[in-house]
Amino acid sequence: MGKTVDEYIAGLDGWRADAVTQLREIVREAAPEASEAVKWAQPIYESNGPFCYIKAFKNHVNIGFWRGVDLDDPHVLLQGDGEKMRHIKIGDVNDIPGENIRDFVQAAVKLNQTKGDPTKGQ
Repeated sequence: MGKTVDEYIAGLDGWRADAVTQLREIVREAAPEASEAVKWAQPIYESNGPFCYIKAFKNHVNIGFWRGVDLDDPHVLLQGDGEKMRHIKIGDVNDIPGENIRDFVQAAVKLNQTKGDPTKGQ
């Protein structure tokens, strides 16, 4: 995939490109101070360490959170059974829960401010 998020999106087809674009806009609006880069073959957003990623698969797109287990999830949108990370699986651009994702992004940024970089073992 590409070296920039624009190149990553350009390499996607149809609704997946639209979904990644919409998710990107939500993340950038919710965390305007965050940096954006393609790492680990996917768009990564960082503020005092990575807090979320967007990953396109063949039939769905995930937006995931490094400290997903620590996020308040009253609508039970987050999936996964790993020790720390959780994601939302999106199968159609019309299924993107924008307001919930905004809340998750803002909470994830606050967790990184409080706990530090999640890749540093905290």
